[in-house]
Amino acid sequence: MMETIWFMLVAVMIAVYVVLDGFDLGAGIVQLLIARTDSERRQVLRTIGPVWDGNEVWLLAGGGTLYFAFPALYASSFSGFYLPLMMVLWLLILRGISIEFRNHIDSVVWKPFWDVVFGGASALLAIFFGAALGNVVRGVPVDDANEFFLPLWTNFGTGREVGILDWYTVLIAVAAFATLMVHGALWVSLKTEDELEQRARKVALAGWWSLLPLTVAITWCSFAIQPRLSQSFAARPWGYVFPLLAVSGLIGMRAMHRRDLAPFLCSSLFIVGMLTSAAFGLFPYVLPSNLDPRLGLTVYNAAAAPYGLKVGLVWFIPGMLLTTCYFVYTYRSFAGKVSLEEER
Repeated sequence: MMETIWFMLVAVMIAVYVVLDGFDLGAGIVQLLIARTDSERRQVLRTIGPVWDGNEVWLLAGGGTLYFAFPALYASSFSGFYLPLMMVLWLLILRGISIEFRNHIDSVVWKPFWDVVFGGASALLAIFFGAALGNVVRGVPVDDANEFFLPLWTNFGTGREVGILDWYTVLIAVAAFATLMVHGALWVSLKTEDELEQRARKVALAGWWSLLPLTVAITWCSFAIQPRLSQSFAARPWGYVFPLLAVSGLIGMRAMHRRDLAPFLCSSLFIVGMLTSAAFGLFPYVLPSNLDPRLGLTVYNAAAAPYGLKVGLVWFIPGMLLTTCYFVYTYRSFAGKVSLEEER
């Protein structure tokens, strides 16, 4: 029971992180596409400036919870995915310092350089996170010692000799890039005005038309590659509520694209629906094995001792309540359209 509760908590924290830091990444992806002047680029940065570093707290919380609740999963995945994790760490660093360093020197070279770094790091993070999700859904070669190693790529096939990158994980990575690009564009359109808002809406609408076939493709391929998904939905039909959330969000983005807040909320619903569908389909696995299903890590063989999970839950609940209250206060404080007049 406790293992299932912690699995759901981790899934919720990951979903919250992708929704919140996802629009930060998306804003970085679209800022070079929609901002024509330095003042417009500063305006895009102001849409995420008060919250971007706070949003990453959910990534740290998710990683810390994995370490506490599922130490076997933490040990196995962080060693098996060592190279991509180091790359993600560097991308997070580059993204952070690009925001902080940009305005330190007034130069025709300095600012555009850090704008490109910010956009490139944001795009690569979206791609890497998508590839990571693809690896989890597809499965990795976990052995009987709960260890595995993955090269960056092999033959780009999805058989037993897989790499971090293959045709399936690349497809998921492209879909993640498109999802966060649309999510970020909708956030920028929500927080800006006039021409910048209109350009962001156009990017979001164009991205939606690419996201639609990608969603169909990754759904079909995921069910074809990972038989656990079909088994889970067949055994527990109530789980179809999660894909329905994703479909509702996808349709809502297009149907209400002329409104302000509604399309962004629909984009958030789409992200939550897709991630919870994957989590539900894989349960009780947290890291399936593509060698033998019996070797995969589950919420039961990867979890900490029951007593520790119970004590941790007592401390986790008030901690998360305080964090949630802080985020509600922060977002309410910085609600509304951004303006460059506040910089003066």
